[in-house]
Amino acid sequence: MFKTLIVEDNIIFRKSLKDIICRQFPSMLIGEATDCKEAIEKVHSFCPDLIFMDIKLPGGDGLQLTKKIKIQHEKIIIIIVTNYDLPEYRQAIHKCGASYFFSKSSSTRDEIVSLVESIVSDKRHEENGQT
Repeated sequence: MFKTLIVEDNIIFRKSLKDIICRQFPSMLIGEATDCKEAIEKVHSFCPDLIFMDIKLPGGDGLQLTKKIKIQHEKIIIIIVTNYDLPEYRQAIHKCGASYFFSKSSSTRDEIVSLVESIVSDKRHEENGQT
């Protein structure tokens, strides 16, 4: 069972993203966290395959949190999400270990679905011993 964790303090965006994923991937388990502390707890208890990580969170920084998670759970795919589509953020995602970046304001539903489909497909191939 593929699991996704949405780490986002903005309830409207978090629920919208969850709704998009639930509609397209009804069998996917989806967890939610609103701050850094809750995110760490959910990573350990929920064991997600994929995390949508906001950059600015109560209690910390999503990029630093991503680094911390990737040290202990290197196989988790992390997508950084932000309102600020700045070149320095795009560069920073690679340094912190995140795999993808998307802008909350300019990414479309279809782009989100396509990205998640690609990640799920890659994960299935990996689990089946295919490359």
